[in-house]
Amino acid sequence: MSHSGFRATTLFVAGLMGLTGVVSAAGASHGTDPRLLAGISAMCLAHAPALVALYAAWPSFRTAPAAALLIALGTALFSADLAMRHVTGQGLFPMSAPLGGTTIMAGWIAISLGAFLPRKTA
Repeated sequence: MSHSGFRATTLFVAGLMGLTGVVSAAGASHGTDPRLLAGISAMCLAHAPALVALYAAWPSFRTAPAAALLIALGTALFSADLAMRHVTGQGLFPMSAPLGGTTIMAGWIAISLGAFLPRKTA
């Protein structure tokens, strides 16, 4: 995938993540056990705007691609584990939610490290 294709994919994933956050919030408000769906909603609605911001900063922010990849994959993994637990009572695979959470944290570290790297030049 090209650099611009990966950037566009980041925005696409942000939109899907936002949609998932709203849908899972609605499910949590109408279901019998809202705990897992509310967790999915919180994770997706917290990280979708971060992906939009990374998309916007991409041209000048050196760590935007790495941060976007880590945050998107981590959020997807964490949320998928919660969704599987909600639907089947079993997680995606052992330690998938902690792995997803750790991946998200690595994405936030990538954002932080970007503050110390020189800006990209045009």
